Amino acid sequence: MKHASLIAFNKPWGMLSQFSDTEGRPVLADVLSLPGYRVAGRLDRDSEGLLLLTRDGRLQARITEPRHKLPKTYLVQVEGVPRAEQLERLRKGVKLKDGMTRPASVRLLAGKPGWLWPRNPPVRFRKRVPTHWLELTLTEGRNRQVRRMTAAVGLPTLRLIRTRIGAVALDGLAPGQWRALEPDVPWMGVDGQTR
Repeated sequence: MKHASLIAFNKPWGMLSQFSDTEGRPVLADVLSLPGYRVAGRLDRDSEGLLLLTRDGRLQARITEPRHKLPKTYLVQVEGVPRAEQLERLRKGVKLKDGMTRPASVRLLAGKPGWLWPRNPPVRFRKRVPTHWLELTLTEGRNRQVRRMTAAVGLPTLRLIRTRIGAVALDGLAPGQWRALEPDVPWMGVDGQTR
């Protein structure tokens, strides 16, 4: 484990994507003892799923810098019934306060994926307001981007789970679990170069 260049971690809902917090909120150090590792691409406290951690600064930059356009895939539970024009707007890019987003890959799912764990606390339920699941892939990572994009097209996000970064997927990791990725993942080496 001491030689692992990359760690995959399933961040639970409500946890910060950092190792310490002055306000006593749940942090990575509560479940991970990984001195020297840094997060490569954060998730908001109210988002769940795949985080990558590394000790290699060049690898961290390769994962996080927008110029590399590394795809990140999310499961998104949205409020309402997605219409074709709303999905098309997401695919073409959405104008946000900080500019136009890059085009996204969007797929409407038939329902909640069977492998997905229940969230604690559960997402609010309203009898008269339906929800649907989308799979959304971005090649940039602005602050709260998925939530802002779906809101901009009239589909507020209720639950957000990152399932993949490049070629690395959650692959059965339960919330709070991690695994070392060795010897390398196919889209990058320990030197941060694309393979």
